[in-house]
Amino acid sequence: MADSHVIMDAEGMRRTLVRLSHEIEERNEGLSDVVLVGVKRGGEVVARRLAAIIGGAGRGEVPCAGLDITMARDDLVSAFILPDAQRNELGFSLEGRTVVLCDDVLHTGRSAVAGIEALFRLGRPAKIQLLVLVDRGGREVPVRADYVGKNVPTSREEYIEVELRELGGSDDRLTIVRR
Repeated sequence: MADSHVIMDAEGMRRTLVRLSHEIEERNEGLSDVVLVGVKRGGEVVARRLAAIIGGAGRGEVPCAGLDITMARDDLVSAFILPDAQRNELGFSLEGRTVVLCDDVLHTGRSAVAGIEALFRLGRPAKIQLLVLVDRGGREVPVRADYVGKNVPTSREEYIEVELRELGGSDDRLTIVRR
């Protein structure tokens, strides 16, 4: 039996993303060289929502794409099992740009490292910044997010369940679930 606790609802997520969009613009002194790249699947939703918030507020159009990190992960179990990876074609150049790599949850840091490796295979950005909706602690590699929606320290028995409408969730919600 698992018990759970909602840590961010749809309105909280919307407010958090608006705040994060302003932090990106402020830290980079504008958005002219910024691109948003989201780790598929949840991070891509985060990136696309950020781009929509920025564009909808009349602050400019920020290039945005999803990134499949499957082949860059260090935890592929077997050479006999080929994951269903997609070719990464962003539709814009990373050369000399500031890439904001977006993900939903930061835990061990391994997905962030895989995302950075996948980005360098696509070009040479001037800078890579990491944005996450939730940082739950528990790092296994030395990774720190530049932008954090919410810090929620968790134990090994807990995980963050992410529900997003774009991915089939009935509503947007982040929940701590205890196994």
